[in-house]
Amino acid sequence: MKSRSYSTVTVAEKDVKREWFVVDADGKTLGRITSKIASVLRGKHKATFTPNTDCGDYVIVINSGKIRVTGKKLTDRSLVRYTGHPGGQRHTSLQEVIDKNPNKLIEHAVKGMLPKSSLGDKLFGKLFVYDTAEHPHQAQKPKQLV
Repeated sequence: MKSRSYSTVTVAEKDVKREWFVVDADGKTLGRITSKIASVLRGKHKATFTPNTDCGDYVIVINSGKIRVTGKKLTDRSLVRYTGHPGGQRHTSLQEVIDKNPNKLIEHAVKGMLPKSSLGDKLFGKLFVYDTAEHPHQAQKPKQLV
């Protein structure tokens, strides 16, 4: 009997080769850049992607305060959180989030694109967001992500 050359290969976490990428968010659109970041964190850009394994790479985002959103989203769209008490729903506009902590906006967008499980928590831990152009990860020699 012939052997099959098309059998599915699953990758163990110990066999994954991890890389570091840096993304400059200056002037980039929020949704487009965060979907690319989520894809790299998940590992979907690799030929060895396995859905139930952490096979993604590390991502550093710089200049998060200079991210761009289109239309009237800065004033009309809001982030919603819940305190846990009756009537405790709190709304914050995107402009308020950018003014207070611009890193939260990118983190919130990327976290919503990752799996809602312990795997998603592990993937989210490989995201580093900074509001300036400097970051403390120079020793990892990150590559530029488009």
